[in-house]
Amino acid sequence: MPHPQDEKALKHARESPRKPRFKRQNVRHLIRLRVSWRKPKGIDSKMRIHKSGFPKPVDIGYGSPRATKGLHPSGCEELTVHRPEDLEAADPSRHIIRIAHTVGRKKRIKILEKAGMLGVKVANPRGVKTVESEEPEEIGG
Repeated sequence: MPHPQDEKALKHARESPRKPRFKRQNVRHLIRLRVSWRKPKGIDSKMRIHKSGFPKPVDIGYGSPRATKGLHPSGCEELTVHRPEDLEAADPSRHIIRIAHTVGRKKRIKILEKAGMLGVKVANPRGVKTVESEEPEEIGG
């Protein structure tokens, strides 16, 4: 069960206003620039001096609470799982698992079955069809 201080931080993170989309300076004027953030450095830069009417620059005040950093949006810690035996370290009340992208279909099915038995949530259960759904349907009768 999360600490009361963590609960407060999670509530703050959910209720706080959304962060602006930080865009690179002059990205709307120059087609060759990518949108990804770069610090404004010009001597006459209005964005660097936080002039009103210009896009908001990245600032320390937009940071999320320390207690919520690195957590899944559900408020649980994420564990990366490569094999079914890794699930034994997961606590259903604290953790949510993410199956590694290198895991194949057979092992993914085993991990999902074991996670279901242990009651652990899976962040990325997609992409797996059960054996029953792979059988061809009979046409006609």
